[in-house]
Amino acid sequence: MERIYLDNAATTPLDEEVIDCMVNVLKFNYGNPSSTHSLGQEAKTILEEVRRKIANSLKVTPGEIIFTSCGTESNNMIIKSAVNYLGVERIITSPLEHKCVAETCLEMKKLKGVELLYLKPDAQGDLDLQELEDALKSSDKKTLVTLMHANNEIGNILDIRKVADLCKENHALFHSDTVQTMAHLDLDFSKIPLDFASCSAHKFHGPKGSGFAFIRKSSGLKGLITGGSQERSMRAGTENVTGIAGLGKAWEISQTKMEDYKNLIIEIKHYAIQQLKEKIPGIKFNGRSAEDKSLYTILNILLPYRNPLIGLQLDMKGIAISQGSACSSGASKPSMVLMSILSEDELECCTPLRISFSHYTKKSDIDALVLALEEIGRPFVIEKSDSLHR
Repeated sequence: MERIYLDNAATTPLDEEVIDCMVNVLKFNYGNPSSTHSLGQEAKTILEEVRRKIANSLKVTPGEIIFTSCGTESNNMIIKSAVNYLGVERIITSPLEHKCVAETCLEMKKLKGVELLYLKPDAQGDLDLQELEDALKSSDKKTLVTLMHANNEIGNILDIRKVADLCKENHALFHSDTVQTMAHLDLDFSKIPLDFASCSAHKFHGPKGSGFAFIRKSSGLKGLITGGSQERSMRAGTENVTGIAGLGKAWEISQTKMEDYKNLIIEIKHYAIQQLKEKIPGIKFNGRSAEDKSLYTILNILLPYRNPLIGLQLDMKGIAISQGSACSSGASKPSMVLMSILSEDELECCTPLRISFSHYTKKSDIDALVLALEEIGRPFVIEKSDSLHR
């Protein structure tokens, strides 16, 4: 049975060039980058070349790139350190955030007494930036705004330039979870005055367990892991040289081929929307995921029947797909994101699915998915039709 992968927002397959790069480093660059001998300094050179490569792309200084294990670690470090060391007393966020941000904010409220203020999304999943501006002006408390750049479930894109400008005007710190947009969208942090951002390599065909935090050098943020001077004393511990090398190679490929990959994926996404509309009567699209202004790698659909087992049924047909984000895919209830934008009737009577694409996705993959959805949904459609005639 051919296996079809449509869960790229959760993780992406490794690029062959990334694998070759990492194997080479495993074989020949095994020195500790903190060691002063030549093997150690060769490993250190790999780290600094990747750091410089990323910094050049984002238009920041190399010292503002701190290697971590993933976006979750980066987000935790930024939010907790902002509270612990920068005097943040209030956090403005939204119910659309990834769990690593949402739960960290709740932890800061519980342990540190931080005030939490949630911006309310509309039915399309958009945030009202006037509400944000009013909230920023309503208090003199030291404030951190944490809002993701693109939602990992519905693909809505935030105007982070405008949010960053609002935060700067009102003397607030701004952190954006950019895990879904790093290496997919062209980001220039010299023009976007945000303070903090995050990245995971496995979202753009790099290795799991490797990522980075962008930390503006003027912020004064401190690290949470102590015991060594690695990563500008922001993250103690021997660096994952192999993973960082893989991150660097995946980053390099993405920067070189970004427009080509984007155009290819947009074509596949448009094809998926067309086929789903034609073959699945009553289908809806959540958030702005079916619009061109959304993140091109994500499409979130709402099937016109309730079937909590659909993910398992699709998996049995060889199709890997998600009913929510990867961090909540095992949950029996809808994610906080979908509960924030869907009505009670939609949550009770319909089934959400997230389709996420990469440049490896083919039109035949979409054909197979649509056919499988038709087969799985047929009994529900018949049952609904019968009930109308009773």
